[in-house]
Amino acid sequence: MTSERPARLLVLMRHGKSAYPDGVYDHDRPLNKRGMTQAALAGEWMASDGLSIDAVLCSTSTRTRMTLEQTGIDAPVQYVSELYGGTPSEIFETVRVYAPEDASTVLVVGHFPGMPEAVLALDPSGEIDRFPTSAYAVVGIGVPWDRLGLDVDRDARLTAFRVPR
Repeated sequence: MTSERPARLLVLMRHGKSAYPDGVYDHDRPLNKRGMTQAALAGEWMASDGLSIDAVLCSTSTRTRMTLEQTGIDAPVQYVSELYGGTPSEIFETVRVYAPEDASTVLVVGHFPGMPEAVLALDPSGEIDRFPTSAYAVVGIGVPWDRLGLDVDRDARLTAFRVPR
């Protein structure tokens, strides 16, 4: 039996472990050394899992930008302020607005709790007890990007969940 890959994959990734420098506003916090290592490993794992990212939507925060840079993913990027602290509905709206119609795989780099909440909104039966830094979930999507979160997507399935350590 062959398993067919969904037409679209949404990869939802939490930023890497960040530092907490004195006097630095939350939005501007950088990754720490462990965060840089985790994010690089996540990028390696995505590549070894055969995830070919067509487009990236990334929060404007320093730590999400650094996470994306460390993954080594080379795809067109849109930096979107609504992903900073974004709820599932804001995350889905971002995908609807910015994901290229012809993209097969879209990576969203964001924050907790938005990332795991978005995964579970798409696939309530998805098994995620925690969503640590640099973790990513791959969800097969059964609707066009411009319908994400608007239609009930009975085909949305969590197909992978990885925690780079």
